[in-house]
Amino acid sequence: MKHATAIGSLLILLFSNAAHPQQQWIALFNGKDLTGWTARGNAQWSVKDGAIIGQNGQGHLYAAPVVKDFEVKGEFRIVDEGKGANGGFYVRAHEPEDNPEGFPRGYEAQICHNQEAHTGWLWKPGKPTGKATALLTRDGEWFPMRVKVKGDSIFIWVKEQLVMTYRDNEYKEGRFVIQCHNPGMTAEARNLYYRKLDE
Repeated sequence: MKHATAIGSLLILLFSNAAHPQQQWIALFNGKDLTGWTARGNAQWSVKDGAIIGQNGQGHLYAAPVVKDFEVKGEFRIVDEGKGANGGFYVRAHEPEDNPEGFPRGYEAQICHNQEAHTGWLWKPGKPTGKATALLTRDGEWFPMRVKVKGDSIFIWVKEQLVMTYRDNEYKEGRFVIQCHNPGMTAEARNLYYRKLDE
């Protein structure tokens, strides 16, 4: 009887997992070229040594998928080349209807080492919104960052440390976007993956 109970429990678990499988990580970037990405603004985007590179201007690079609830991760680096370095990784974002070349409308996980609203802060267009608890990054250093958005809950991890949690429901879905904020800097990203979260 004990064996039958154990087998029954195992079957229930297997069927449950089949009904709610763990979503697999999906690559946003093929590591070779910018297939599936759309550039806006005047920054110049290229690929070198498995990394996306943005420089020589202000601009944004939009990934193709439109997603709602998800987890996304990658490695990022910004380098100050004389005019300050400021970047970001947007989620649930889209081009402004009145100016597609302008700053995206959506949530931005800030990447910056030289201001109070630094790496790990959550920004909404032009406004620091969710405070990061610590600055863990520095100029010229690659670091991992992960963002999870489920309903109105937003979480940001930097170097696997949870630094920001916030609740907001203004933006319901959108695209992933890499930002190069200004001339005189380089923004880089690599190993970009996302997975959708079950409803």
